Amino acid sequence: MRWRNGRYARRRGAEEMGPPNGFALLPWLFMGMGAFSNLLQGKTPNPWIGGIGLLVFNSLYISVVFRAFKKEAREAPATRWLLVAMTAVTCGLAIGYGGTWLLFFPLLGLAVGSVVRGRRLGPTVLGLSALAGVIAGVRDGWGAINVAYGTFISGMVTAAILALSETVRELRETRQELARTAVEKERLRFSRDLHDLLGHTLSVIVVKSEAARRLAPRDMDAALGQITDIESVGRQALTEIREAVTGYREGTLATELDRARSALTAAGIEPVVRQSGPPPEPQTAALLGWVVREAVTNAVRHSGAAQCEITLEGTPERVRLTVADDGRGGDVVPATSGGTGLKGLSERLSAAGGSLEAGPSPRGGFRVRAQLPVDALQSAPSC
Repeated sequence: MRWRNGRYARRRGAEEMGPPNGFALLPWLFMGMGAFSNLLQGKTPNPWIGGIGLLVFNSLYISVVFRAFKKEAREAPATRWLLVAMTAVTCGLAIGYGGTWLLFFPLLGLAVGSVVRGRRLGPTVLGLSALAGVIAGVRDGWGAINVAYGTFISGMVTAAILALSETVRELRETRQELARTAVEKERLRFSRDLHDLLGHTLSVIVVKSEAARRLAPRDMDAALGQITDIESVGRQALTEIREAVTGYREGTLATELDRARSALTAAGIEPVVRQSGPPPEPQTAALLGWVVREAVTNAVRHSGAAQCEITLEGTPERVRLTVADDGRGGDVVPATSGGTGLKGLSERLSAAGGSLEAGPSPRGGFRVRAQLPVDALQSAPSC
């Protein structure tokens, strides 16, 4: 456990340090200490020119490497002109003084590698290395090989390391975005399930409680029967909520139809259930069970209907479910509006290759019609 905690702390520490910046490339300026030492010791002719050249080169180098870590600044034309100026100063100092001043070429290669990306990197670094080799050959003979090689390596390695760092940073940001998306998706699933579960269950409990209150003065046995149903519905709701929290709940259409009959009857609405065709596949039936639950809940809450028909029709290609009542059709929230239940169902069925229509019925009342392909189990989202 201690080892794992230590590894986690190191990872957190690395992430909190943030991405690299221009300070990581500043220590390489010590490569120019030889030229600076020559200036201090008076071994450099025209020291004022050399001093000004050293100051200009260091200023340009610092400016370029700090711009290299911001994409907008790195790709700006001004950065290219700064590199051109660095190249001119480096060539002038190398040609004029040679010796330790030739080490500014690897520093120039490092600056180029920090800025240039993509297909231009190879030709640019090769050209710069060739230029460094030619000038160093004139000033230092065979030592030009080391200068050209150092320029090439510093440019390519710097570019590779920074490109890898940027890729890692982008992957980390992508991972965080995927994690946020997964959390939002799970929140949506849970809120949708909780709405469907509690909305239906609480509606049934309220209706049966009202029925028990009405029956109690004249028929205590019937009232006790309603109270027993309330207890059963409450216990079942607790079980379903626990299963919804773990994400493994699968409803059945037969169970939802039985509950629909009970809820409608308790609300004083006559249930009429018709079924034809082959039975749907389990996951298709589970999706249709959600439709029955939500449509019946809306009918109990809003419709004021005397009758509610639930019709299930199966064909070899598609399964159609229709829930229609004869109540007040305009009072129920349509699927295309902001209603949480029907809107969520519409999204679920669309993801499974089906569709959901909800609105006033031509015969009066409100109608919810759902269609799903027989093979919806291949694409249905987890409920």
